[in-house]
Amino acid sequence: IEGDLALRIKPTRPYCLFTQYTDDRERTASTLRGDFYITGDRGFQDEDGYIWLVGRRDDIINSAGYRIGPFEVENALLEHDAVVEAAVVSPDPIRGEVVKAFVVLAPEYISHDQEALIKELQDYVKTVTAPYKYPRKMEFVPHLPKTISGKIRRNELRKKEWGQA
Repeated sequence: IEGDLALRIKPTRPYCLFTQYTDDRERTASTLRGDFYITGDRGFQDEDGYIWLVGRRDDIINSAGYRIGPFEVENALLEHDAVVEAAVVSPDPIRGEVVKAFVVLAPEYISHDQEALIKELQDYVKTVTAPYKYPRKMEFVPHLPKTISGKIRRNELRKKEWGQA
């Protein structure tokens, strides 16, 4: 069963763990439940006791009643030789969400027929993950927006898709 990931912070808070949002008590309070700090991540525990990260709560895509974590779709795309980098977001906040992938291609695939390559990548993802998770929309880009630490700025991609960029 998928759920929110949390860390026990009482009686002893782990060293170097988040303590509060500056000047925002409400937001700080929303991250605390009893003795636990809610990380904002979603995950599940398998039969062997391992915890698997599904994605950030605000990155989860709800498509046709399915909750889809972007990391699984991105990892499936990254297994294909054509893909150097990938980021998955939901392109429509109003009518419902579908999976859209932004893909940076390997140099030797840039001149390939784009429609055929999109179909190939979609079919590949269907074989690696549950078929309903495949990206129904795909856009090839020269690079992905990133933070200084190298994390993909999904928020920028969502804003671009939602016409707010």
